[in-house]
Amino acid sequence: MPLVSLAYPLYASVRAIETKSAVDDQQWLTYWVLYSFITLFELTFAPVLEWLPLWSYAKLFFNCWLVLPQFNGAAHVYEHFVRPMIVNQQVVNIWYIPKKGEQERPDDVISAAQKYIEQNGSKAFENLVNKFKTSNPRRSILEEVEVERRARIQRESEAREVNPFFNPDYNQY
Repeated sequence: MPLVSLAYPLYASVRAIETKSAVDDQQWLTYWVLYSFITLFELTFAPVLEWLPLWSYAKLFFNCWLVLPQFNGAAHVYEHFVRPMIVNQQVVNIWYIPKKGEQERPDDVISAAQKYIEQNGSKAFENLVNKFKTSNPRRSILEEVEVERRARIQRESEAREVNPFFNPDYNQY
């Protein structure tokens, strides 16, 4: 178990640090974030998990799915579960009761956007949104992995064209 969840990820993380690609760095940082969540979960629910006989096997399979590059599980879990929770964090305070005179204060994004539109016009708001979109062209981890995979396939196909041993029309004599 430590071989799958610690030794290989440690080795791959060190290799990722030594490459110039940001994709593998992101993959392994994502893995370590998820590994931390798993460890916290185990520490929190240890008395309950002791009674589940298949927990260690489930954890092993889950860690394999996270670690192995064929599955890209860490990127998938992060992109679909962790990132929306962290990046798009919207906390609803059910105990909030506005005081007198506080009703006019913009407490959320929508009312702030409406106030901006009232003051500057809808065209200025559209320009602001477009400016933000072009200044933050962040792709998801899965998109980065796909771009990296396509680049690797392209490099391999170019190597086959250049190397005569990969060329089917190559005659030795």
